[in-house]
Amino acid sequence: MELLSHLATGFGVALTPVNLFYAFAGAILGTLIGVLPGIGPVATIAMLLPTTYALPPVSALIMLAGIYYGAQYGGSTTSILLNMPGETSSAVTCLDGYQMARKGQAGAALAIAALGSFFAGTVGTVMVATVAIPLSEFALKFGPAEYFALMVLGLIGSSVLARGSLLKAIGMIVLGLLLGIVGTDVNSGLQRYTFGVPELSDGIGFVTVAMGLFGFAEIITNLESTEKRVLVTNKVKGLWLTKDQFMQAWPAVLRGTGLGSILGILPGGGAMLSSFASYTIEKKISKTPEMFGKGAIQGVAGPEAANNAGAQTSFIPMLTLGIPTTPVMALMVAAMMIHNIQPGPQVMTANPKLFWGLIASMWVGNLMLVILNLPLIGIWIKLLTVPYRFLFPAIMVFCTIGLYTLNNNPFDVYMGAIFALVGYAFYKLGCEPAPLLLGFILGPMMEENLRRALLLSRGDWSTFLTRPLSAGLLVAAALMVVVVMLPSIKNKREEAFQDAD
Repeated sequence: MELLSHLATGFGVALTPVNLFYAFAGAILGTLIGVLPGIGPVATIAMLLPTTYALPPVSALIMLAGIYYGAQYGGSTTSILLNMPGETSSAVTCLDGYQMARKGQAGAALAIAALGSFFAGTVGTVMVATVAIPLSEFALKFGPAEYFALMVLGLIGSSVLARGSLLKAIGMIVLGLLLGIVGTDVNSGLQRYTFGVPELSDGIGFVTVAMGLFGFAEIITNLESTEKRVLVTNKVKGLWLTKDQFMQAWPAVLRGTGLGSILGILPGGGAMLSSFASYTIEKKISKTPEMFGKGAIQGVAGPEAANNAGAQTSFIPMLTLGIPTTPVMALMVAAMMIHNIQPGPQVMTANPKLFWGLIASMWVGNLMLVILNLPLIGIWIKLLTVPYRFLFPAIMVFCTIGLYTLNNNPFDVYMGAIFALVGYAFYKLGCEPAPLLLGFILGPMMEENLRRALLLSRGDWSTFLTRPLSAGLLVAAALMVVVVMLPSIKNKREEAFQDAD
């Protein structure tokens, strides 16, 4: 009954005209950036963060959340019709979605992607609402030592589940932590790693880092690509499933939803890991695995359901613990901080309308996406024909304006350009920038909790091991590193990411 009361409060907030408008704006914008290859949800949310200053906190978060799960929908359209993932979590949809489109089944592929995503999004939203209360109550028992240990586990998890070399991923986390301590030490008032640059006294802005690493760097890599886009069809017919297609697809949707709901909670998991894991499972259990890669509807249904469920449930640790598990969630934490809202379990009690309004808006946004995506498929197809040489200057202009308006200072633009070059170098070296962003966001929070824990224990480092919960979390982090370094697991991990590529 308590849950129903909270959800009633949430829908009361989400269904107000102003919040419906921002949910709609987020859903449309998310679909748009999902459809257009060249800019993902991370860069878009980073670009729009400065604009949220003028919005009410609830409306701002509803819009940003809409962009995130809207991108999961939009990415499938590009994958199916163009064989080019508009969003990384939709990369695996290319394998069978594009082949279905070549066989004249583009309508069926788009329909199962939209309907599977809606079902998974609904289940994910219900799971967020159900888990939120007990997890928040449990999190209130956390002290500084437990929060520090939890963040260590989160960062280790994100490195283990990052693409490429484990050593590179850990290196990226360390670099992110180092960048996070640039600025003025709050305890001593001393400048750290500012090199006499006054603009760095407040630290490096997270928007600047995100925009450079994910926005500008992605544009550079896309311009370098020589891949030609070949649109399968200019007109999609038959936006529905046959009885046979439905019977084949619905078990895959259920499996993908369950898998995505679990993996989305994990640090570094989210939508991308969920979609790849779902495809692997569907291929393993299929009676006709040879059909995968040739237009198997299960290869579209499972991953599309999984990535949406993973996107929804990745909100659970962010909302209840204040711990982001993906770059997008890190930016959501940043958005909350902009509005002077401290992420964590106290949000539920201090800002119940924001907390439950955001959860309710997820279902509203997912419903909007189904209603909008299928009827408007013709518009999205038209957008796919726009050459990238016309798109990237507009993206660059918006990104640059977004950076400048942060502090009305050209220094932020220069820093964005530096991080763009750094991001491009990371791309060339095979380093995943996502762990760096997580380390950068969590770094100051980790330092704060580390210092608090040591202050309370009078400098005794054993406090992290004598407290059962923090000790358990640190042991789990250590075991995670040990397990992933085992030869059999290491080989499987590398194989999985090769398949993903």
